[in-house]
Amino acid sequence: MPRSKTLPAELDPSARQLVTRLRRLKDHSELTMRQLAAKTGYSAKSWERYLGGVSLPPREAVEALARITGTDPVPLLALHEIAADSRNGRRARPAAPRQDEQCEREQEPPTSPTTRPLAVPAAHRPPRAPEPAPGRFPHIALTAGIAALAVALSAVLLLMLRLDDDAGQAAVTASPRATAASPPSYTCHITRIDGHWSAGVNKGRNTEIGYGSTGADVAEAQCLLRRAGISPGGIDGMFGPLTLRAVKTFQDRAGLTADGILGPHSWKALRG
Repeated sequence: MPRSKTLPAELDPSARQLVTRLRRLKDHSELTMRQLAAKTGYSAKSWERYLGGVSLPPREAVEALARITGTDPVPLLALHEIAADSRNGRRARPAAPRQDEQCEREQEPPTSPTTRPLAVPAAHRPPRAPEPAPGRFPHIALTAGIAALAVALSAVLLLMLRLDDDAGQAAVTASPRATAASPPSYTCHITRIDGHWSAGVNKGRNTEIGYGSTGADVAEAQCLLRRAGISPGGIDGMFGPLTLRAVKTFQDRAGLTADGILGPHSWKALRG
């Protein structure tokens, strides 16, 4: 598997942590950029920018990657929200005018384009009144606001890091949207019916399935592969890299063409 490129040094800490998590999920799933694009609906070029730290991935892309890898999307979405807020805060920050330029503009006296001021001897000049100091309150308020925003973002980031480290001990309540994106769970009930093995998931169907398929037919095949002593990964109903490897191994053992597609002959061999 190619080594990931180094992330840009100027990348925001929260965005850096989000991209690092997404890289780990992609590498663990053993998906190529093309396979990732086919499963999420975002192009391979887009994923190269997201995983390279060039641009922040959309919230929907983060949810899609969490879904196809069977990962809880809540911590990832929280990091995405922090990174997006930090990026928007940097874009909205106005450039403060230089103090020396402001002072020069306030102190410069108006002159007429056609006449020159008369020279007055220094002894007869009236005393010059002290000039008021330029107003500093807007600059102080702006600086204080930026500092408060940075402190708040840092506090939220530290809180999310602590929640993620203690995920094994603390319960995280998922939002309705995140819950809807979670993959369904399946339970294997291996039984022998009329001389054929069944997992009780897809009601005995022998539908042809292959890489990228999802649903109860895939879960049935995963249960039967596990019964045959070959691990397809989790029983999640997703025909991913681990399930593909298990199907090819089973087909090779059964003397079938190891093409990774479960057709009638492969189903017949699985069901015994």
